[in-house]
Parts: sequence; structure tokens; C-alpha cells
Amino acid sequence: MSKIYEALSQATLASDGAMGTMLQDRGLTDGGAPELWNVEKPEEIEAVLEAYAAAGAHFITTNTFGGTHGRLAMHGLQDRVFELNKAGAQIARAVADRHPGCFVMGDIGPSGDLMDPMGTMTLESGQALFAEQIRGLVAGGVDAILIETMSDLGEVEAAVNAAKEVAPGLPIIATMSFDTNLRTMMGVKPGLAVTHLAALGVRIIGANCGRGTDEMQVIAQEMVNARPDGVFIIMQSNAGLPKLHGDEFIYDGTPEEMAKYATKMKAMGVNIVGSCCGSSPAHTAAIAAALE
Repeated sequence: MSKIYEALSQATLASDGAMGTMLQDRGLTDGGAPELWNVEKPEEIEAVLEAYAAAGAHFITTNTFGGTHGRLAMHGLQDRVFELNKAGAQIARAVADRHPGCFVMGDIGPSGDLMDPMGTMTLESGQALFAEQIRGLVAGGVDAILIETMSDLGEVEAAVNAAKEVAPGLPIIATMSFDTNLRTMMGVKPGLAVTHLAALGVRIIGANCGRGTDEMQVIAQEMVNARPDGVFIIMQSNAGLPKLHGDEFIYDGTPEEMAKYATKMKAMGVNIVGSCCGSSPAHTAAIAAALE
């Protein structure tokens, strides 16, 4: 049995928070490729992940959200998929190894392509695309594959198939974003996501991003109600909602609010509680303390 499943059967654990906004604070410009920092500014990535681990995160996420061929091609980096994903995983691995009981999630975001018939991606082509990324993540030493912010069950299935192909022994974590009237952009409801993904063999299923902690509580309840035996639920809410301050959007969720959300999630039976856009290690520390 995976150490991750073992740990989750004993306690509710905290995961980390945002990477993008943290890197923007450190000088990443809009339009820059965050993944390139895995080789050009690895100390910055390590500092962010170290801050999350030190704040009490039991799960830290590699800086590889846009690490697929198509996403990297937007920056002329399509020939460096393996290198950038491996480097991202190695940075997170080094941090986790300094914190006993900390696991590395190899991060996979949406490809940017729509599934057939609306787009050109098929289960086969999607599997090949994600397998290329996962090879790099596995070479860098991840503990699990995290497929996140998805809206289409077909795209998740392609990524799950790729994970099974490349890393058959690793736990798979899959989260979707239910930001359109408590459904994903493609109309998937939380309960359906749980039953469908569990049938594919995914044992850690949940939601990330979304429209604040109030909606996340509704989504979490639907997912907890639908989960079969042996499935763990993960919830990673944005830190409140973005509000315009001057010329930039600031998320209004305080660490105190995230602590209250974490307490409610734990009471509901959620197994991993983290945060998403707009969050920082301060939010993670509040969540971790609340879960203790």
C-alpha cells in the first residue's frame, strides 16, 4: 500500500497553495513560462516550496502546471518537456526530503486542447501528450501524479491512462474546477466526477480553484456523498474571490477564513485540504494548524 494512502487513512492532511502568484511576487512577468524557472531560477522555486513545507504542508506541488508540449510551445520550449518537468520534480523532491512525511505531487494542468468532437484531442493523442510530461516527473522523483484544474472527464481519463502507462505504481490525484454554477465548464457535476474517476481507479479525487470557500463547501459535500469505499477527497479552494484593487486583482480570503474552511472540510470527511489561487504559506499555516 502506498505511503500516501496509509497517511490519509490516519489523519486529515494539509497540502500547499498557489505557485503562480508567488512567482509573480518574485519577478515572473505575465506571459513568462514558470516552468523555465525550474532550470533558470531553481532557488526561487525551492524557496516557495520550502515555505509551504515549513508552514505544515504534507503535499507540495511541482512547478510544472503548464509542462505539456502544447503549453510549452507557446514559449518556444516544446523540445524541453522532459528536462523542465524532471527539474521541477527534483526541486520539490529535495524540499520534501528535508520534511519527514511530506509528499511530492507531480503537477499536470489542462493541455489547452479540447477533446474531440469540439477539439482535436483524442484519448490516444492525449495519453501520448501527458505521458511525455509524466516521464520527466517520474525521473525527478515524484510520489504521486496530480492532474488538476480539469473541466473535461475525457481529458482527465487521457492523463490517468498516461500515468498508469508511465508510472503504474504511483497514486493518482485528480481534481476538477467546478466554477460554472457548481459544474465544470464542460458541465460535469461533482458527484459524477467522483464516481467516474473512481471507476478509472483514481483513489484521490477532488476540486481545486473554483469561486471561493462557500461554493467549495457545497462541492465538497456532493463529492463526499458520492465517494465509494477506498476513495479519498481533496479540496483546494482559492483564497476567497479576486477583487480589483487599483490595476490588479487581489484575492480577499484571509488565512483566518481559510482556517475556518479547513475545519469545516475536516468535519465533512475531506482528507486533504489545501488552497489555490491567491494563497500563500500564511494560508497553508492556518489550514495546517486548523487541521491539527
